[in-house]
Amino acid sequence: MLSRVADSIHWMSRYIERAENVARFVEVNRQLIPDLPPDAIRVQWEALVNTTGDREYFYERYPSATAKNVIEFLAFDTRYPNAILSCISAARENARMVRDVISTEMWEQLNTFYLLVQDAARAGRPAASHEFFERVRRASHLFVGIADSTMSHGEAWHFCRVGRKLERADKTTRILDVKFLALLPEGTYVGTPLDDIQWAAVLNSASGLQMYRQRYGRVEPDRIVRFLLLDREFPRSVQFCLIAADESLHAISGTSSGTFCNLAEQRLGQLRAELAFTDAGGILQRGVHGYLDDLQTRLNLLGGAIQETFFSIVPGVTSMSGQAFEAGSQQ
Repeated sequence: MLSRVADSIHWMSRYIERAENVARFVEVNRQLIPDLPPDAIRVQWEALVNTTGDREYFYERYPSATAKNVIEFLAFDTRYPNAILSCISAARENARMVRDVISTEMWEQLNTFYLLVQDAARAGRPAASHEFFERVRRASHLFVGIADSTMSHGEAWHFCRVGRKLERADKTTRILDVKFLALLPEGTYVGTPLDDIQWAAVLNSASGLQMYRQRYGRVEPDRIVRFLLLDREFPRSVQFCLIAADESLHAISGTSSGTFCNLAEQRLGQLRAELAFTDAGGILQRGVHGYLDDLQTRLNLLGGAIQETFFSIVPGVTSMSGQAFEAGSQQ
């Protein structure tokens, strides 16, 4: 497969997953608004911007982190490469360049997704619309299901899968970080019913509340950390995503599991091994925010290794498809 084709498929998948996860970020805050005290409401939208790692980028364009400004920035600002509208536009452009590789049904669904977001932007930026963010999530799910059902599970599908899983792993760490970095950082409400409401909202934002309760029952921070980072069965956990990405990388290169023939496989294997021998207690003892920050850096380095190994004609040069990711990932 040509590197430019693999590049476009990989980034098409990443951008769609990214758009879905931005919608999840917003919903973390939106779900908490009715239950938070006034002092927490005042800072929660700015904290959400901080969690994305794009605080300076935001304040270059907006005077304050109000709900309206933050949602505009994350959902519809075409100057921001990681906004939902920017991501879906970039995904559609990448898909257009590989129309002969993806299925017709995938192309049609992506165009439907693109028109959904464009129509919402023209309709006055529905900042208070839960329906819009829910439709973004469902459109992403539908695209993934169509891809898995209509695309041959060969090399192109594996590049698509790697992109989706790495993007999901990164964004799951950020959803969890919303709690530890952004929500009630002073710890005033730790151990209170409000704390439980916040944890439930974090699980909901990862579509994991029901599956978590089936496994653990009571909402407890150490179990949530274990569930979202280390669980091998929940499809949005970091461990699950890295296992799937590792399988696809080895399918692409033809190497056996547990070995490596390039930098991308080496970095992913090392990260997988570290997670496999980590426990939630050790993460909590070290400090969850610090651990997540390091994990996000490692995931960014892994993404760079994949870019250089498979897509860059000249080593160390980032392709056009990956520019938005690089711009938004210098955390």
